Amino acid sequence: MKKITVAIDGYSSCGKSTFAKILADYAGYVYVDTGAMYRAIALYVLTHCPSQDSAERTEWIKHNLTDDIPLTGLGDTIRTLEVGNLASQVAVIPEVRHFLVRKQQQMGLAGGVVMDGRDIGTVVFPKAELKIFLTARPEVRAMRRFKELEGKGTPQPFEDVLRDVNDRDYRDTHREESPLRQAEDAIVLDNSDMEIPEQVTYLTKLLDEAVAKKNA
Repeated sequence: MKKITVAIDGYSSCGKSTFAKILADYAGYVYVDTGAMYRAIALYVLTHCPSQDSAERTEWIKHNLTDDIPLTGLGDTIRTLEVGNLASQVAVIPEVRHFLVRKQQQMGLAGGVVMDGRDIGTVVFPKAELKIFLTARPEVRAMRRFKELEGKGTPQPFEDVLRDVNDRDYRDTHREESPLRQAEDAIVLDNSDMEIPEQVTYLTKLLDEAVAKKNA
């Protein structure tokens, strides 16, 4: 049976990683969390860059992108607000995006992959057989993130979390290099008022239909 490529894009805290993992397990595909890759770069910068000046840090990043940077196996160390905030800043640097896009494309050359991020259906895999764009109201996404941080024992004031969500939305949609946008052929799912089981049923149906079409 021929395998497809599944691209899941959307705003922060919409459940992209959760549903990408579920679909990958369902289909027996490889799951790639591209957001974690940008967070990994951000964590590397926080722990290795000698300067906190934005311009100096950007130049440092450009000259220190190597295959030695750990991009996986970092666990919750990349899930803090500080890392997330820097990740969205790092993601606007063209050299970083080119570096990671190349790696992501290599991972999905043979198909059978579910990849989530901000530009998967528009830049990384514009010919993906199934493109899904997730969205939800900012307040809903901020509450999800707020509860997630509480559950991990790293609570933050809700106002700070909401501000971070809105700031990241702005940076993601206004950056010059590969801004977050819905691919013309993507299926949009606003999950503001949907429970996880309902979304899983809907998304697995889309996947089954896309695979059937590929193998017709």
